[in-house]
Amino acid sequence: MTGIDDLPVRDELRGKSPYGAPQLDVPVRLNTNENPYPLPEELVERITERVREAARDLNRYPDRDAVELRTQLAKYLTDTTGHEVALANVWAANGSNEVIQQLLQTFAGPGRSAIGFEPSYSMHGLIARGTGTEWISGPREDDFTIDVDAATRAIAEHRPDVVFVTTPNNPTGNAVPRETVLALYEAAQAAKPSMVVVDEAYIEFSHGDSLLPLLAGRPNLVISRTMSKAFGAAGLRLGYLAAHPAVVDAVQLVRLPYHLSAVTQATALAALEHTGTLLKYVEQLKAERDRLVAELRAIGYEVTESDANFVQFGRFGDPHAAWRFILDRGVLIRDNGVPGFLRVSAGTPEENDAFLDAVRELKKEQRV
Repeated sequence: MTGIDDLPVRDELRGKSPYGAPQLDVPVRLNTNENPYPLPEELVERITERVREAARDLNRYPDRDAVELRTQLAKYLTDTTGHEVALANVWAANGSNEVIQQLLQTFAGPGRSAIGFEPSYSMHGLIARGTGTEWISGPREDDFTIDVDAATRAIAEHRPDVVFVTTPNNPTGNAVPRETVLALYEAAQAAKPSMVVVDEAYIEFSHGDSLLPLLAGRPNLVISRTMSKAFGAAGLRLGYLAAHPAVVDAVQLVRLPYHLSAVTQATALAALEHTGTLLKYVEQLKAERDRLVAELRAIGYEVTESDANFVQFGRFGDPHAAWRFILDRGVLIRDNGVPGFLRVSAGTPEENDAFLDAVRELKKEQRV
């Protein structure tokens, strides 16, 4: 039987695994950092109205520049950060993964390289390899922070074309200080110069502020965002970036024609009309995230500081066995390969109670 290894697959893809988390039929699923709250009924109705309007013109191509959507995304960023963002500063695509792909297609590719500080979002490396970009794994400390001196030395040594900084970081949850990002940006400009992509997929859950204001005077800086998490719209697949207008112009050189469907644009616009309601759910999840951190520490686990909608905890001699123990009690969390640790997404209070009951039982078993 023919397998992948029998095909003329590119060398940099051989032996790699596709991204994904197992979806199992269990009562509580806290493994994919989804927002656990369904969209409110009034938003569902508004989506239905907007999609119905869009359906009347599905015989025509959608707005290839998504002008109305980008205008509303710019308004959302301006309103929530206090930093003025215009249509020309915003680009949107099918999930933040396509945003990342377009950035790598534009600024990296064969003969070029990208660096990220791992453990971090694994799709950065996977998309880099998929675009023919050499991937460089930069260093993190044992507490999962970025050591500025070590990171800047790595940038100076490798002179990458793209630098990824994920804050809050996935899977560890900790935020990267503003001063660290500034230092990495300056190091990247001294080395090549290079593009610096700050992945803020989870920023709405942070205790701190967005780094969006850093865009001022820094044309090689990009802020990447998503509607999957805070907006509770993982099924929508809508990501976006904010950057200098020249960056927005550049990524359009590689975008596929009419890449955002009329239905996607209509749904995203409806969600943006209900920002206030959706961000109230974010506040609830932040409170539950903080409760998980406090409870896990009280039970006796080591917990990484979290500014995201998930919590990394450990340490385990055998993380997979611990994951299986929790799963056997009806709760699915994530074993994503960070040595000694597991990750749990913040769910509803009832889901989090079920998880905490399981890990309390696990701790008792470990003491026997």
